[in-house]
Amino acid sequence: MSVFFSLSSFFRLFSFTFRLFQDLLSVVLPRTCPACGKPLKDWEECLCLTCLAGLPLTRFHEHPDNPLAEVFWGRVRLEQAVAWFYFRKGSAYQDVMHNFKYNHRPDIGVYLGKQIGYELKHSTIFVKPDVVIPVPLHRRKLRKRGYNQSEKISKGISIALDIPMDIKTLYRSGKTATQTRKSRFERWLNVSGKFGLRDPDRIRDLHILLVDDVVTTGATLEACAEVLLSVPGVRVSVAAVAWAKE
Repeated sequence: MSVFFSLSSFFRLFSFTFRLFQDLLSVVLPRTCPACGKPLKDWEECLCLTCLAGLPLTRFHEHPDNPLAEVFWGRVRLEQAVAWFYFRKGSAYQDVMHNFKYNHRPDIGVYLGKQIGYELKHSTIFVKPDVVIPVPLHRRKLRKRGYNQSEKISKGISIALDIPMDIKTLYRSGKTATQTRKSRFERWLNVSGKFGLRDPDRIRDLHILLVDDVVTTGATLEACAEVLLSVPGVRVSVAAVAWAKE
């Protein structure tokens, strides 16, 4: 009885101490919304409810022949193509993506991935894939940034859809220059032939959800999809957090 009481007391004390530590931490390092900068409420995971409600959503997961899917028509055979919201330069949501990619906030990516996954899960037309594969980073950029942003998004999608994530099969075989300020053709040349596969039989006959952070021309996703589609029986869909319409 005394042992049980001691253990019970210990866990109550531990729980109280942990909550106290969280409260003190929130004073020293307050959790803030990466879009508006305001403090988050206890029930807000990453974005505040106001900013979450204000997202310029695409609703592409409800329309198979959406504008993003049209970008790939005649270029590469995709099952489905979706992006969660429209990316607009100068908006608060540009700050969200900047914090995610460059200010060491991988948690933002996992959160955004979960939101995309929940949308896809409740879509009446989106066909659930077998596996999630993120667009890979070159090892030099991965070391510099500390994580692959597409992998963090894929992790969130994997959790929401309850499907595995594969980060081993698709790899980037060559370093590429930044895609910024390049034309569609220049972007395609920059990434064409820069991706490869390890043990392709691992993905044979699977429906793959290929994931990137922001889609502009679709050149990177196209280059990755072409490699994946070289494996017999493979089908590819693509998903991104945002679409930066040209």
